[in-house]
Amino acid sequence: MAITGVPSGTIAPAPAQQTLASNYIDFTNGTNDWAQQYLPDLMEKEAEIFGNRTISGFLSQVGAEESMTADQVVWSEQGRLHLSYTATVVGVGDVNGTLAITADIDGDTTVGSTTSRTHAIRVNDTVLIAQAGVVVKALVVETPDSNVVSVEPYAEATLTAAGLSDAAATVLVIGSEYGKGQAYSDITGTFSSDRREAIEPTFKHFDNKPIIMKDYYEVSGSDASQVGWVEVSGEEGQSGYMWYLKAEGDTRARFTDYLEMSMIEAEKTAAASAIGFANKQIRGAADSGAGGSGTEGLFAAIEARGNLTSGVTGLSAATDLAEFDAILAEFDKNGAIEENMMFVNRATSLAVDDMLASMNSYGAGGTSYGVFDNSEDMALNLGFSGFRRGSYDFYKSDFRYLNDKATRGGINDIAGSAAIRGVIIPAGVSSVYDQQLGKNLKRPFLHVRYRASQTDDRRMKTWVTGSVGATTSALDAMQVHYLSERCLIVQGANNFMLMN
Repeated sequence: MAITGVPSGTIAPAPAQQTLASNYIDFTNGTNDWAQQYLPDLMEKEAEIFGNRTISGFLSQVGAEESMTADQVVWSEQGRLHLSYTATVVGVGDVNGTLAITADIDGDTTVGSTTSRTHAIRVNDTVLIAQAGVVVKALVVETPDSNVVSVEPYAEATLTAAGLSDAAATVLVIGSEYGKGQAYSDITGTFSSDRREAIEPTFKHFDNKPIIMKDYYEVSGSDASQVGWVEVSGEEGQSGYMWYLKAEGDTRARFTDYLEMSMIEAEKTAAASAIGFANKQIRGAADSGAGGSGTEGLFAAIEARGNLTSGVTGLSAATDLAEFDAILAEFDKNGAIEENMMFVNRATSLAVDDMLASMNSYGAGGTSYGVFDNSEDMALNLGFSGFRRGSYDFYKSDFRYLNDKATRGGINDIAGSAAIRGVIIPAGVSSVYDQQLGKNLKRPFLHVRYRASQTDDRRMKTWVTGSVGATTSALDAMQVHYLSERCLIVQGANNFMLMN
Protein backbone atom coordinates (compact mmCIF):
# COMPACT_ATOMS: atom_id res chain seq x y z
CA MET A 1 0.00 0.00 0.00
CA ALA A 2 1.39 3.37 -1.00
CA ILE A 3 1.97 6.03 1.60
CA THR A 4 0.81 9.52 0.73
CA GLY A 5 1.65 12.78 2.39
CA VAL A 6 -0.70 14.90 4.45
CA PRO A 7 -3.25 16.51 2.11
CA SER A 8 -3.03 20.23 1.69
CA GLY A 9 -5.34 22.04 4.11
CA THR A 10 -5.43 19.27 6.74
CA ILE A 11 -4.61 20.20 10.34
CA ALA A 12 -1.81 18.05 11.73
CA PRO A 13 -0.85 18.07 15.44
CA ALA A 14 2.71 19.00 16.29
CA PRO A 15 4.77 17.42 19.16
CA ALA A 16 5.75 20.86 20.41
CA GLN A 17 4.18 24.34 20.56
CA GLN A 18 5.47 25.53 17.22
CA THR A 19 3.85 27.74 14.59
CA LEU A 20 3.83 25.38 11.65
CA ALA A 21 1.83 25.54 8.44
CA SER A 22 -0.13 22.44 9.50
CA ASN A 23 -1.36 23.21 13.01
CA TYR A 24 -3.38 26.43 13.02
CA ILE A 25 -6.63 27.65 11.40
CA ASP A 26 -7.25 30.67 9.24
CA PHE A 27 -10.18 32.71 10.70
CA THR A 28 -10.00 35.49 8.15
CA ASN A 29 -10.54 34.32 4.57
CA GLY A 30 -11.81 30.75 4.56
CA THR A 31 -9.40 29.63 1.80
CA ASN A 32 -7.40 27.35 4.12
CA ASP A 33 -4.10 28.72 2.87
CA TRP A 34 -2.89 28.90 6.50
CA ALA A 35 -1.44 32.33 6.02
CA GLN A 36 -2.40 33.43 9.57
CA GLN A 37 0.20 32.75 12.18
CA TYR A 38 -1.66 33.38 15.46
CA LEU A 39 -5.19 32.62 16.70
CA PRO A 40 -7.49 35.63 17.13
CA ASP A 41 -8.91 36.66 20.48
CA LEU A 42 -12.57 35.63 20.17
CA MET A 43 -15.04 37.93 21.96
CA GLU A 44 -17.88 35.57 22.85
CA LYS A 45 -20.48 38.19 23.74
CA GLU A 46 -22.56 39.53 20.85
CA ALA A 47 -22.36 43.34 20.74
CA GLU A 48 -25.75 45.05 21.16
CA ILE A 49 -25.02 48.12 19.04
CA PHE A 50 -28.65 49.33 18.67
CA GLY A 51 -29.68 49.11 22.33
CA ASN A 52 -33.29 48.12 22.85
CA ARG A 53 -34.51 47.56 19.29
CA THR A 54 -38.21 47.10 20.00
CA ILE A 55 -40.75 49.91 19.71
CA SER A 56 -43.72 48.25 21.45
CA GLY A 57 -45.12 49.68 24.67
CA PHE A 58 -46.85 52.79 23.37
CA LEU A 59 -50.37 51.34 23.33
CA SER A 60 -49.92 49.72 26.74
CA GLN A 61 -49.17 53.16 28.22
CA VAL A 62 -52.19 54.99 26.83
CA GLY A 63 -54.84 52.31 26.41
CA ALA A 64 -56.15 48.93 27.39
CA GLU A 65 -56.93 45.57 25.82
CA GLU A 66 -60.29 43.80 25.76
CA SER A 67 -61.49 40.58 24.21
CA MET A 68 -64.35 40.23 21.75
CA THR A 69 -66.15 37.37 20.02
CA ALA A 70 -67.45 39.11 16.88
CA ASP A 71 -66.05 39.98 13.45
CA GLN A 72 -66.83 43.67 13.90
CA VAL A 73 -66.83 46.27 16.65
CA VAL A 74 -69.58 48.89 16.47
CA TRP A 75 -69.89 51.81 18.87
CA SER A 76 -71.73 55.12 19.07
CA GLU A 77 -70.47 58.50 20.18
CA GLN A 78 -72.54 61.40 21.39
CA GLY A 79 -73.35 64.27 19.10
CA ARG A 80 -73.03 67.87 20.18
CA LEU A 81 -75.63 69.18 22.60
CA HIS A 82 -76.19 72.55 20.93
CA LEU A 83 -77.39 73.18 17.39
CA SER A 84 -74.86 74.80 15.09
CA TYR A 85 -74.77 74.54 11.31
CA THR A 86 -73.01 75.72 8.22
CA ALA A 87 -75.35 77.40 5.72
CA THR A 88 -75.54 79.59 2.66
CA VAL A 89 -77.26 82.96 2.98
CA VAL A 90 -79.76 83.69 0.21
CA GLY A 91 -80.91 87.31 0.29
CA VAL A 92 -83.55 86.80 -2.39
CA GLY A 93 -86.54 84.48 -2.45
CA ASP A 94 -88.10 85.87 0.73
CA VAL A 95 -88.66 89.37 2.03
CA ASN A 96 -86.65 88.71 5.16
CA GLY A 97 -84.04 86.30 3.80
CA THR A 98 -83.44 82.56 3.80
CA LEU A 99 -80.70 80.21 4.90
CA ALA A 100 -79.87 77.03 3.01
CA ILE A 101 -78.56 74.66 5.67
CA THR A 102 -75.72 72.51 4.34
CA ALA A 103 -74.48 70.48 7.33
CA ASP A 104 -73.91 70.62 11.04
CA ILE A 105 -70.78 72.25 12.41
CA ASP A 106 -68.79 68.98 12.28
CA GLY A 107 -69.68 68.37 8.66
CA ASP A 108 -72.28 65.68 9.39
CA THR A 109 -75.98 65.85 8.66
CA THR A 110 -78.40 66.17 11.56
CA VAL A 111 -81.94 64.89 11.06
CA GLY A 112 -84.94 66.28 12.97
CA SER A 113 -87.23 63.91 14.86
CA THR A 114 -90.62 64.62 13.25
CA THR A 115 -89.57 65.59 9.73
CA SER A 116 -87.04 64.62 7.12
CA ARG A 117 -85.25 67.94 7.41
CA THR A 118 -81.48 68.00 7.39
CA HIS A 119 -81.46 70.21 10.46
CA ALA A 120 -83.26 70.60 13.79
CA ILE A 121 -83.96 74.36 13.66
CA ARG A 122 -87.61 75.11 14.50
CA VAL A 123 -89.95 78.04 14.03
CA ASN A 124 -89.57 80.73 16.73
CA ASP A 125 -85.93 79.75 17.39
CA THR A 126 -83.56 82.68 17.80
CA VAL A 127 -80.30 82.29 15.90
CA LEU A 128 -76.92 83.92 15.39
CA ILE A 129 -75.81 84.20 11.76
CA ALA A 130 -72.10 84.88 11.37
CA GLN A 131 -69.94 85.78 8.41
CA ALA A 132 -66.54 87.41 8.30
CA GLY A 133 -66.79 90.55 10.42
CA VAL A 134 -70.61 90.36 10.75
CA VAL A 135 -72.88 88.71 13.34
CA VAL A 136 -76.64 89.06 12.94
CA LYS A 137 -79.30 87.97 15.42
CA ALA A 138 -82.56 86.81 13.88
CA LEU A 139 -85.83 85.00 14.56
CA VAL A 140 -86.83 81.87 12.59
CA VAL A 141 -90.28 82.46 11.02
CA GLU A 142 -90.60 79.52 8.66
CA THR A 143 -89.04 76.19 7.67
CA PRO A 144 -90.61 75.70 4.25
CA ASP A 145 -88.30 73.04 2.85
CA SER A 146 -86.05 70.21 3.97
CA ASN A 147 -82.98 72.41 4.28
CA VAL A 148 -84.37 75.97 4.07
CA VAL A 149 -84.89 78.29 7.04
CA SER A 150 -86.55 81.70 6.72
CA VAL A 151 -85.50 84.32 9.25
CA GLU A 152 -86.12 87.93 10.13
CA PRO A 153 -83.25 89.93 11.65
CA TYR A 154 -83.90 91.89 14.82
CA ALA A 155 -81.95 95.02 13.92
CA GLU A 156 -82.78 95.44 10.21
CA ALA A 157 -85.54 94.66 7.75
CA THR A 158 -83.51 92.17 5.70
CA LEU A 159 -80.34 90.11 6.03
CA THR A 160 -78.74 92.17 3.29
CA ALA A 161 -79.46 95.38 5.19
CA ALA A 162 -77.98 93.76 8.32
CA GLY A 163 -74.68 93.34 6.48
CA LEU A 164 -74.82 89.70 5.33
CA SER A 165 -73.98 88.71 1.77
CA ASP A 166 -75.07 85.76 -0.33
CA ALA A 167 -72.29 83.48 0.85
CA ALA A 168 -71.42 80.81 3.38
CA ALA A 169 -72.21 81.47 7.03
CA THR A 170 -72.39 79.78 10.43
CA VAL A 171 -75.78 79.50 12.15
CA LEU A 172 -76.08 78.96 15.91
CA VAL A 173 -79.37 78.43 17.78
CA ILE A 174 -79.31 80.46 21.02
CA GLY A 175 -82.89 80.10 22.26
CA SER A 176 -86.47 80.89 21.25
CA GLU A 177 -89.09 83.65 21.53
CA TYR A 178 -92.90 83.47 21.54
CA GLY A 179 -95.56 86.16 21.72
CA LYS A 180 -98.44 86.14 24.15
CA GLY A 181 -100.94 83.48 23.16
CA GLN A 182 -99.12 83.03 19.88
CA ALA A 183 -100.58 80.35 17.61
CA TYR A 184 -97.87 78.28 16.01
CA SER A 185 -98.36 75.94 13.07
CA ASP A 186 -95.94 73.05 12.97
CA ILE A 187 -94.92 71.12 9.86
CA THR A 188 -98.13 69.06 9.98
CA GLY A 189 -100.38 72.14 9.95
CA THR A 190 -101.52 71.72 13.56
CA PHE A 191 -101.87 75.01 15.44
CA SER A 192 -100.67 75.23 19.01
CA SER A 193 -99.29 77.77 21.43
CA ASP A 194 -96.29 75.65 22.41
CA ARG A 195 -93.63 73.45 20.87
CA ARG A 196 -94.75 70.46 18.86
CA GLU A 197 -91.41 69.26 17.44
CA ALA A 198 -89.06 67.38 19.71
CA ILE A 199 -85.35 67.09 19.08
CA GLU A 200 -83.93 63.62 19.46
CA PRO A 201 -80.24 63.27 20.31
CA THR A 202 -78.04 62.22 17.42
CA PHE A 203 -75.43 59.50 17.59
CA LYS A 204 -72.44 58.95 15.40
CA HIS A 205 -71.88 55.30 14.63
CA PHE A 206 -68.42 53.92 13.99
CA ASP A 207 -67.09 50.45 13.37
CA ASN A 208 -63.83 48.64 12.92
CA LYS A 209 -62.81 45.11 12.03
CA PRO A 210 -59.91 43.06 13.32
CA ILE A 211 -57.17 41.86 11.02
CA ILE A 212 -55.28 38.58 11.28
CA MET A 213 -51.50 38.85 11.55
CA LYS A 214 -49.11 35.92 11.32
CA ASP A 215 -45.41 35.14 11.46
CA TYR A 216 -43.30 32.02 11.39
CA TYR A 217 -39.87 30.67 12.35
CA GLU A 218 -38.25 27.34 11.52
CA VAL A 219 -35.01 25.63 12.51
CA SER A 220 -33.89 22.14 11.50
CA GLY A 221 -33.23 19.46 14.06
CA SER A 222 -29.50 19.47 13.28
CA ASP A 223 -29.15 23.21 13.78
CA ALA A 224 -31.19 23.08 16.97
CA SER A 225 -28.70 20.62 18.46
CA GLN A 226 -25.63 22.63 17.46
CA VAL A 227 -23.83 24.92 19.87
CA GLY A 228 -22.39 28.13 18.45
CA TRP A 229 -19.28 29.96 19.52
CA VAL A 230 -20.83 33.35 20.24
CA GLU A 231 -23.01 34.13 23.26
CA VAL A 232 -26.25 35.74 22.13
CA SER A 233 -28.98 37.70 23.89
CA GLY A 234 -32.08 39.67 22.97
CA GLU A 235 -35.09 41.70 24.05
CA GLU A 236 -37.22 38.58 24.60
CA GLY A 237 -34.83 37.18 27.24
CA GLN A 238 -33.09 34.74 24.91
CA SER A 239 -29.47 33.95 25.77
CA GLY A 240 -26.93 31.18 25.35
CA TYR A 241 -24.69 29.78 22.63
CA MET A 242 -27.38 28.47 20.28
CA TRP A 243 -28.15 30.72 17.34
CA TYR A 244 -31.71 29.45 16.88
CA LEU A 245 -32.64 30.83 20.30
CA LYS A 246 -31.54 34.23 19.09
CA ALA A 247 -33.44 33.95 15.80
CA GLU A 248 -36.64 32.69 17.42
CA GLY A 249 -36.55 35.43 20.05
CA ASP A 250 -35.95 38.11 17.40
CA THR A 251 -38.87 36.77 15.35
CA ARG A 252 -41.12 36.99 18.40
CA ALA A 253 -39.95 40.52 19.22
CA ARG A 254 -40.42 41.61 15.60
CA PHE A 255 -43.95 40.17 15.54
CA THR A 256 -44.79 41.96 18.79
CA ASP A 257 -43.66 45.22 17.20
CA TYR A 258 -45.74 44.45 14.11
CA LEU A 259 -48.81 44.12 16.32
CA GLU A 260 -48.30 47.66 17.58
CA MET A 261 -47.16 49.17 14.29
CA SER A 262 -50.22 47.78 12.53
CA MET A 263 -52.54 49.27 15.12
CA ILE A 264 -50.83 52.65 14.63
CA GLU A 265 -50.48 52.72 10.84
CA ALA A 266 -53.24 50.48 9.42
CA GLU A 267 -56.13 51.81 7.36
CA LYS A 268 -59.31 50.42 5.88
CA THR A 269 -59.39 49.22 2.29
CA ALA A 270 -60.94 51.83 0.01
CA ALA A 271 -63.48 50.95 -2.63
CA ALA A 272 -60.98 51.78 -5.38
CA SER A 273 -58.32 49.47 -3.93
CA ALA A 274 -57.38 46.29 -5.80
CA ILE A 275 -56.51 44.41 -2.61
CA GLY A 276 -58.11 40.96 -2.43
CA PHE A 277 -57.54 37.55 -0.94
CA ALA A 278 -58.36 34.29 -2.67
CA ASN A 279 -59.41 31.25 -0.67
CA LYS A 280 -56.07 29.65 -1.52
CA GLN A 281 -53.01 31.70 -2.23
CA ILE A 282 -49.81 30.40 -3.80
CA ARG A 283 -46.52 32.20 -3.46
CA GLY A 284 -45.80 34.06 -6.68
CA ALA A 285 -49.28 33.54 -8.13
CA ALA A 286 -51.45 36.43 -9.25
CA ASP A 287 -53.85 37.79 -6.65
CA SER A 288 -57.53 37.01 -7.09
CA GLY A 289 -60.70 37.11 -5.06
CA ALA A 290 -61.90 39.77 -2.67
CA GLY A 291 -62.02 40.33 1.05
CA GLY A 292 -59.08 42.41 2.24
CA SER A 293 -60.99 44.88 4.41
CA GLY A 294 -58.07 46.35 6.36
CA THR A 295 -58.59 48.06 9.69
CA GLU A 296 -58.50 51.63 10.97
CA GLY A 297 -55.30 52.46 12.83
CA LEU A 298 -54.51 55.38 15.12
CA PHE A 299 -53.14 57.77 12.49
CA ALA A 300 -55.96 57.01 10.03
CA ALA A 301 -58.60 57.57 12.72
CA ILE A 302 -57.15 60.95 13.71
CA GLU A 303 -56.82 62.03 10.08
CA ALA A 304 -60.45 61.08 9.42
CA ARG A 305 -62.13 62.23 12.65
CA GLY A 306 -59.58 64.15 14.69
CA ASN A 307 -57.44 67.27 14.54
CA LEU A 308 -54.31 67.93 12.53
CA THR A 309 -51.57 70.48 13.04
CA SER A 310 -48.85 70.84 10.46
CA GLY A 311 -46.72 73.40 12.25
CA VAL A 312 -46.25 75.11 8.88
CA THR A 313 -49.59 76.19 7.48
CA GLY A 314 -52.07 77.80 9.81
CA LEU A 315 -50.16 77.05 13.01
CA SER A 316 -46.71 78.15 14.15
CA ALA A 317 -43.76 75.84 14.62
CA ALA A 318 -43.28 74.19 17.99
CA THR A 319 -40.56 76.63 19.06
CA ASP A 320 -42.97 78.93 20.90
CA LEU A 321 -46.42 78.81 22.45
CA ALA A 322 -48.27 79.89 19.31
CA GLU A 323 -48.89 76.37 18.09
CA PHE A 324 -50.01 75.17 21.50
CA ASP A 325 -52.37 78.10 21.84
CA ALA A 326 -53.93 77.08 18.52
CA ILE A 327 -54.11 73.47 19.77
CA LEU A 328 -55.87 74.63 22.93
CA ALA A 329 -58.38 76.50 20.80
CA GLU A 330 -59.18 73.30 18.92
CA PHE A 331 -59.50 71.32 22.14
CA ASP A 332 -61.82 73.99 23.53
CA LYS A 333 -64.12 73.36 20.57
CA ASN A 334 -64.28 69.68 21.44
CA GLY A 335 -64.09 67.77 24.71
CA ALA A 336 -61.74 70.17 26.53
CA ILE A 337 -60.03 67.28 28.32
CA GLU A 338 -57.57 68.70 30.79
CA GLU A 339 -54.76 66.12 30.76
CA ASN A 340 -53.07 65.10 27.52
CA MET A 341 -50.12 62.90 26.65
CA MET A 342 -47.67 64.06 23.98
CA PHE A 343 -45.67 61.35 22.19
CA VAL A 344 -43.23 63.13 19.90
CA ASN A 345 -40.07 62.57 17.89
CA ARG A 346 -36.67 63.85 18.96
CA ALA A 347 -36.73 67.12 17.01
CA THR A 348 -40.12 68.13 18.42
CA SER A 349 -39.11 67.06 21.92
CA LEU A 350 -36.04 69.29 21.81
CA ALA A 351 -38.05 72.15 20.30
CA VAL A 352 -40.53 71.94 23.17
CA ASP A 353 -37.64 71.92 25.66
CA ASP A 354 -36.18 75.03 24.01
CA MET A 355 -39.58 76.69 24.03
CA LEU A 356 -40.04 76.07 27.75
CA ALA A 357 -36.46 77.06 28.54
CA SER A 358 -36.96 80.37 26.72
CA MET A 359 -39.73 81.22 29.18
CA ASN A 360 -36.96 81.81 31.73
CA SER A 361 -35.93 85.46 31.65
CA TYR A 362 -32.31 84.36 31.86
CA GLY A 363 -32.65 81.71 29.17
CA ALA A 364 -31.27 83.87 26.36
CA GLY A 365 -28.17 85.03 28.26
CA GLY A 366 -27.37 81.88 30.24
CA THR A 367 -28.64 79.82 33.12
CA SER A 368 -29.66 81.61 36.31
CA TYR A 369 -27.78 80.52 39.42
CA GLY A 370 -28.56 80.67 43.10
CA VAL A 371 -32.19 79.58 43.00
CA PHE A 372 -32.76 76.39 45.03
CA ASP A 373 -28.98 75.96 45.35
CA ASN A 374 -28.61 75.82 41.58
CA SER A 375 -24.84 75.92 41.66
CA GLU A 376 -22.88 76.57 38.49
CA ASP A 377 -21.00 73.32 39.21
CA MET A 378 -24.08 71.12 39.28
CA ALA A 379 -25.36 69.16 36.28
CA LEU A 380 -28.24 70.94 34.59
CA ASN A 381 -31.39 69.18 33.47
CA LEU A 382 -32.36 70.95 30.25
CA GLY A 383 -35.30 68.67 29.47
CA PHE A 384 -38.93 69.03 30.48
CA SER A 385 -41.40 66.21 31.03
CA GLY A 386 -44.50 68.39 30.99
CA PHE A 387 -46.04 71.82 31.31
CA ARG A 388 -49.37 73.53 31.87
CA ARG A 389 -50.85 76.08 29.51
CA GLY A 390 -54.22 77.63 30.17
CA SER A 391 -56.33 74.90 31.75
CA TYR A 392 -54.51 72.05 29.98
CA ASP A 393 -51.68 69.81 31.19
CA PHE A 394 -49.31 68.30 28.63
CA TYR A 395 -47.01 65.40 29.55
CA LYS A 396 -44.22 64.89 27.02
CA SER A 397 -42.62 61.57 26.17
CA ASP A 398 -40.31 60.42 23.39
CA PHE A 399 -41.95 58.16 20.83
CA ARG A 400 -39.34 55.61 19.76
CA TYR A 401 -41.39 54.61 16.74
CA LEU A 402 -40.95 58.14 15.32
CA ASN A 403 -37.19 58.14 16.00
CA ASP A 404 -35.95 54.67 15.03
CA LYS A 405 -34.44 54.69 11.54
CA ALA A 406 -35.87 51.24 10.81
CA THR A 407 -39.44 52.45 11.46
CA ARG A 408 -41.13 55.86 11.02
CA GLY A 409 -37.92 57.63 11.93
CA GLY A 410 -36.41 56.60 8.62
CA ILE A 411 -39.41 57.94 6.69
CA ASN A 412 -39.35 61.21 8.62
CA ASP A 413 -35.77 61.74 7.44
CA ILE A 414 -36.82 61.71 3.77
CA ALA A 415 -37.03 65.24 2.43
CA GLY A 416 -40.55 66.12 1.42
CA SER A 417 -42.11 63.04 3.02
CA ALA A 418 -45.28 63.19 5.08
CA ALA A 419 -43.38 63.36 8.35
CA ILE A 420 -45.24 62.86 11.62
CA ARG A 421 -43.82 64.85 14.52
CA GLY A 422 -46.00 63.34 17.20
CA VAL A 423 -49.46 62.66 18.52
CA ILE A 424 -51.43 64.16 21.41
CA ILE A 425 -53.71 61.70 23.18
CA PRO A 426 -56.22 62.59 25.92
CA ALA A 427 -55.83 60.87 29.27
CA GLY A 428 -58.79 59.34 31.08
CA VAL A 429 -61.87 57.49 29.85
CA SER A 430 -64.90 58.13 27.68
CA SER A 431 -68.49 56.97 28.08
CA VAL A 432 -69.82 55.20 24.98
CA TYR A 433 -72.67 52.90 24.09
CA ASP A 434 -71.46 49.40 23.21
CA GLN A 435 -73.94 47.74 20.84
CA GLN A 436 -72.47 44.32 21.47
CA LEU A 437 -73.09 44.52 25.22
CA GLY A 438 -76.12 46.78 24.93
CA LYS A 439 -75.15 49.34 27.57
CA ASN A 440 -73.04 52.40 28.24
CA LEU A 441 -69.47 51.72 29.30
CA LYS A 442 -66.50 53.80 30.36
CA ARG A 443 -63.37 52.89 28.47
CA PRO A 444 -60.02 54.48 27.69
CA PHE A 445 -60.15 56.62 24.58
CA LEU A 446 -57.70 54.18 23.03
CA HIS A 447 -57.93 50.42 23.41
CA VAL A 448 -57.21 47.24 21.48
CA ARG A 449 -59.87 44.61 20.84
CA TYR A 450 -58.70 41.05 20.16
CA ARG A 451 -60.63 37.90 19.30
CA ALA A 452 -60.99 35.43 22.14
CA SER A 453 -63.41 32.80 23.42
CA GLN A 454 -63.33 29.89 25.85
CA THR A 455 -61.91 27.76 23.04
CA ASP A 456 -59.30 30.03 21.49
CA ASP A 457 -57.50 33.16 22.66
CA ARG A 458 -56.06 35.05 19.68
CA ARG A 459 -54.51 37.98 21.55
CA MET A 460 -50.99 36.59 21.03
CA LYS A 461 -51.12 32.97 20.02
CA THR A 462 -47.96 30.86 19.75
CA TRP A 463 -47.59 27.16 19.05
CA VAL A 464 -44.74 24.80 18.10
CA THR A 465 -44.88 21.96 15.58
CA GLY A 466 -42.30 19.45 14.36
CA SER A 467 -40.13 16.79 16.00
CA VAL A 468 -37.74 19.08 17.92
CA GLY A 469 -38.75 19.48 21.54
CA ALA A 470 -42.39 18.46 21.88
CA THR A 471 -42.90 16.00 19.02
CA THR A 472 -46.06 16.78 17.03
CA SER A 473 -45.11 15.57 13.55
CA ALA A 474 -42.46 13.63 11.60
CA LEU A 475 -40.84 16.85 10.37
CA ASP A 476 -37.17 17.04 11.39
CA ALA A 477 -37.46 20.66 12.43
CA MET A 478 -39.00 22.99 14.95
CA GLN A 479 -41.63 25.34 13.56
CA VAL A 480 -42.81 28.25 15.72
CA HIS A 481 -46.05 29.94 14.66
CA TYR A 482 -47.33 33.34 15.77
CA LEU A 483 -50.83 34.68 15.25
CA SER A 484 -52.98 37.54 16.47
CA GLU A 485 -56.37 38.92 15.45
CA ARG A 486 -57.02 42.44 16.66
CA CYS A 487 -58.09 45.98 15.89
CA LEU A 488 -57.73 49.39 17.52
CA ILE A 489 -60.70 51.38 18.81
CA VAL A 490 -60.22 55.17 18.80
CA GLN A 491 -63.10 56.75 20.70
CA GLY A 492 -63.52 60.49 20.72
CA ALA A 493 -60.99 61.08 17.96
CA ASN A 494 -62.04 64.74 18.00
CA ASN A 495 -59.96 65.04 21.20
CA PHE A 496 -56.80 63.73 19.50
CA MET A 497 -54.21 65.79 17.66
CA LEU A 498 -51.82 64.50 14.99
CA MET A 499 -48.71 66.67 14.64
CA ASN A 500 -47.58 66.53 10.99
